[in-house]
Amino acid sequence: MNSAAPPSQRRGPLIALIAGEASGDLLGAKLLDALRALAPQAHFVGIGGPRMRAQDMDCWHDIAELSVMGFSEVLRHLPRLLRLRRELTQRLLHERPALTIGIDAPDFNLGLERRLKHAGLPIAHYVSPSVWAWRENRAARLGASADRVLCLFPMEPAIYARHGVDARFVGHPLADHFAAHNDRAAARDALGIAADAQLLAVLPGSRHGEVQRLLPVFLDAAARLHARRPALNILIPAANATLRTQIEATLANQAPPARAARVLDGQADLLLRAADAALLASGTATLEAALAQCPMVVGHRIAPLTHFIVKHLGLLRATRYSLPNILAGHDVVPELMQNACTSLRLAAALAPLLDDPAAAAMQRAVFPTLHAMLHAPDAATAASAAARAALDLLAVPT
Repeated sequence: MNSAAPPSQRRGPLIALIAGEASGDLLGAKLLDALRALAPQAHFVGIGGPRMRAQDMDCWHDIAELSVMGFSEVLRHLPRLLRLRRELTQRLLHERPALTIGIDAPDFNLGLERRLKHAGLPIAHYVSPSVWAWRENRAARLGASADRVLCLFPMEPAIYARHGVDARFVGHPLADHFAAHNDRAAARDALGIAADAQLLAVLPGSRHGEVQRLLPVFLDAAARLHARRPALNILIPAANATLRTQIEATLANQAPPARAARVLDGQADLLLRAADAALLASGTATLEAALAQCPMVVGHRIAPLTHFIVKHLGLLRATRYSLPNILAGHDVVPELMQNACTSLRLAAALAPLLDDPAAAAMQRAVFPTLHAMLHAPDAATAASAAARAALDLLAVPT
């Protein structure tokens, strides 16, 4: 592939964006749109997926080249990934973009960003790792790699400030995606669920290991609830075809009524808008549930060895694990983690949300405040705030 046009032939600045997975492609596409609005003469290059390519970005590599998951798969692809990063670093050092923005994917991006920053190139990193949950010393590592960190959560810049790192809260894209008012009736109509039917959403995670650990216990909890509520609808969204196959195989081994749960192709946000309650893994889905104004119980288990290591080495500093509780600073939704994540306890925590309108209303009353917290001040969208904070590094007029 040919190099970008030399500086003398460019009408505007060369900006590189490096995204590493499907979520980064979505973030990158929205960011590209906002960057073009502020710097219409800029030329964009780097690593992206179909959404970023549709924004007329010159993709030197496809995002699929970085999208590997699981320890064994990463090991198998490590020589290729290291070679790709080395070649990309050399190309960027040759092209000398006016700004490089690494989008998430810290394992790939931070080393690359550090080399470019040491060469005097301006660097922004979009999406902070969860420094508020564990290994806060990663904040200093980001400071060595990026001139500015663009944060999705309002509590993150203060953590970076303790390590002398310039970090800006730019808002969370999910806060733009979800309306302030949830049209529950329309969501139910789209899913074919009657207005007066009880609906439980079950979201066991988006990775194979999560689903393997959580789905059986989640289904057992749903079966306990169904035994006392025979009309209860149970829906499970599958993030992709591979996870759908895994979910259906697990369902086939469950006793009725859990086996009767219906699997959806995606549509998690629609399901959360429609559900009376959700049982879900700790992660971004808890934020989606809050923004969809869906009461929830959070259950999570990690591999026993991983849990032992993070607990005994003091790597885990969080006292709360779900994003609604972390953002609120107090317990809004029940969290049942590791050994407490049993079907009996999960069912007992969910029952009031299905049977007691006051219990569900207590959670719903907090969710609009969390929604408002996730919007950056003085910006129409998270992408526009991120674009402005990034372009400020090279003094492009905005």
